[in-house]
Amino acid sequence: MLMQLTTTRLSPDWPCQVKQPGSYDWERSAAKWLRELVPARYASYPALIRHPVLLARHAQIQVQQEIRVARTALQTARADLPGLGMPESVIEHTIKLYAAEVMQLQHIARSVRAVTRALVEAGR
Repeated sequence: MLMQLTTTRLSPDWPCQVKQPGSYDWERSAAKWLRELVPARYASYPALIRHPVLLARHAQIQVQQEIRVARTALQTARADLPGLGMPESVIEHTIKLYAAEVMQLQHIARSVRAVTRALVEAGR
């Protein structure tokens, strides 16, 4: 089991803010990182504080929603932004911004999945 957790840690998707699974206080570092991914009001709910796996689940849902929002913004920018008076240079910059955000959020989603797997394994 520890070997599997170590493999997860070595994954390029493992967030650098989270300590290696099995190391001292790693679950606390995971929970701290996950709290940064959810709205503050969720991060303070007692059930999510006591159960990092629940927090991880909520973070997964949150990040998936953010991916949907960024994709929608990306897909509609070229059609919507001219009507808002945006010049072509701003539209192109905005499209690049949204495309980069989608990629970043997809990386975060993979990181959350890696941390979730490790938390589930640690709880067994």
